[in-house]
Amino acid sequence: MDAGMKLDRIDINILVQLQKDGRMTNVALAEAVGLSPSPCLQRVKRLESAGFISGYEAHVDLSKLANTVTVFTEITLSDHKRGDFVKFESYIRNVDEVLECHLISGGYDYLVRFITSSIQHYQELMEAILDKNIGIEKYFSYIVIKSPVIKNAMPLRSLIKAG
Repeated sequence: MDAGMKLDRIDINILVQLQKDGRMTNVALAEAVGLSPSPCLQRVKRLESAGFISGYEAHVDLSKLANTVTVFTEITLSDHKRGDFVKFESYIRNVDEVLECHLISGGYDYLVRFITSSIQHYQELMEAILDKNIGIEKYFSYIVIKSPVIKNAMPLRSLIKAG
């Protein structure tokens, strides 16, 4: 990413629009941000090459494919040397059911979000992870009952002060 690149109001608007619909045509994007198509495409290419746009993806409605359980898990490691964190993170990043893993401050070390086919699947997965001896001292699981708010787009306008 080009740390020296300054984003203006139009660049931020482009990012906001592409978060809403990454498949929108360049013509529709240009109209939405108030540019003609050619300069809009140049800006998108510049944002991509500078790393502000890291990729495009499809949002899959998993509820149409399978029944799932989301579990947030607090994990505490038994030791806190650099190597202990590296060992844990190296293993956990390759677990398919792990959607997020955050090193946090507070009463435990990591907050991990799992998605599994059932509570039994989650428990079997945790037992397999514990069997790998990657330094987990204890864990606490929180099963999601309902997710009334899930947002995929970041609030760019309120996070970034445009010039």
